[in-house]
Amino acid sequence: MQKRAFSATVTSVMLTALVYNAHFAPQTLLEQVKRSGELHVVTRDAATTYYVSPQGPSGLEYDLSKKFADYLGVKLEITVRDNINDIIEQVDNGAAHLAAAGLTITDERKESVRFTAPYQYITQQVVYHRKNTAKPVRVTDMVNKQIKVVSDSSHAAHLKKLQVLFPRLHWEENDHAGTTELLSQVANKEIDFTIADSNEVTLNRRFHPELRVAMDITKKQPLAWAFAKGEDDSLYNEAQKFMAHMQETGELKRLIKRHYTHANNYDYLGTRIYLKQVRRRLPRYQALFEEAAATHKLDWRLLASVAYQESHWNPHAVSPTGVRGIMMLTRRTSTQMGVTERTDPKQSIFGGARYLRRLIGKVDSEYGLNGPERLWFALAAYNVGFGHVTDARMLTKLRGGNPDKWTDVKETLPLLTKRKWYSKTRFGYARGEEPVKYVESIRSYYDVLNWYLDNDKPRYAERSILAFQSSVL
Repeated sequence: MQKRAFSATVTSVMLTALVYNAHFAPQTLLEQVKRSGELHVVTRDAATTYYVSPQGPSGLEYDLSKKFADYLGVKLEITVRDNINDIIEQVDNGAAHLAAAGLTITDERKESVRFTAPYQYITQQVVYHRKNTAKPVRVTDMVNKQIKVVSDSSHAAHLKKLQVLFPRLHWEENDHAGTTELLSQVANKEIDFTIADSNEVTLNRRFHPELRVAMDITKKQPLAWAFAKGEDDSLYNEAQKFMAHMQETGELKRLIKRHYTHANNYDYLGTRIYLKQVRRRLPRYQALFEEAAATHKLDWRLLASVAYQESHWNPHAVSPTGVRGIMMLTRRTSTQMGVTERTDPKQSIFGGARYLRRLIGKVDSEYGLNGPERLWFALAAYNVGFGHVTDARMLTKLRGGNPDKWTDVKETLPLLTKRKWYSKTRFGYARGEEPVKYVESIRSYYDVLNWYLDNDKPRYAERSILAFQSSVL
């Protein structure tokens, strides 16, 4: 009996120990993240990474981080730091789980952190003002010029390598300005050159049409997420799996397209004219856009961007097909929206706002979409008609694409001009390239308008307009 009692006691103690150890055993970093329900990401405030738009947080790094947090089943917590060294330090000391800040993989940085597989490739570009200085075509053309770059950046690191070959090359590293501000300084002739990543140049040139790219000074370089070094690979390995999944499903490609394709269709002359009209013509109608947008729960800047794409804010505009007014409404749509005089700015703007809101609701109810995707489909329908957009969604699915993704559907829309494809649809032929260009143009107009209206802290917006106003048509 004593042996049985002793054996039972030992078994009980062992079970208690196992339960205790299981409960209090050190958790992996991945387990800690899931247990806390939060993923802490450090980034920087830039158009290519993270910024707060009128619709809320945006930027490629934000969207990618949000998808990773959703993949883990946790909430995303963002910390913003301006200095690259501060970002690396946040990861190194454990204040952030990872850095998603458009970081280039460099040998120097690999000494402090470890990087995931790349998700994007860029080049470093020399940017100059088209009138302020001659285009540099070689590194020696940058000697004795005022050059500023972001402090502790990969740009500064590359310039140090070039300085070995070109000892007279000098530059200033700025601790307080990001790439966006340095590009603005070039645009305002305050400095001669800056170095910027090609993706940042793509997004920011629209705001400064006087900027030019002189040359690439690097080959393609990879961007990746940064994690702290250590023995615990759990979260890092999960991020690698996530990136592989995003690559395999095509979601990463779609995400990059969503953020950059509309900006790639850059039109220097068109942007200059647009900024001129923002200054001269928009104030006449801004109050009407604001009132109509508030009435129909829209962003007035979006509504104004649609109107500019339609008529360049000309209330008397008329197309060869008979649509007219500042929102270019057809006679049928005008009747449906209660517009009796299409050339009356107030009636047209309110009618266009009412119609766009109706299309957004229709996309929501019939397609089951929300967020930005819903808006892109509604804008395409405003241009080409809801039926043709529905046809394009059907063809997208037929071709193996995702009919709920604008990046997939916009590749299909141009096929509506080809008999092989439109013969399979209900509504037939359509000029399918037009809604694609239409949506991308509106997105760019919207971005530029936001920049112009919100850029009241520095003086760059006003200067940029005045700088080229005399040379605009």
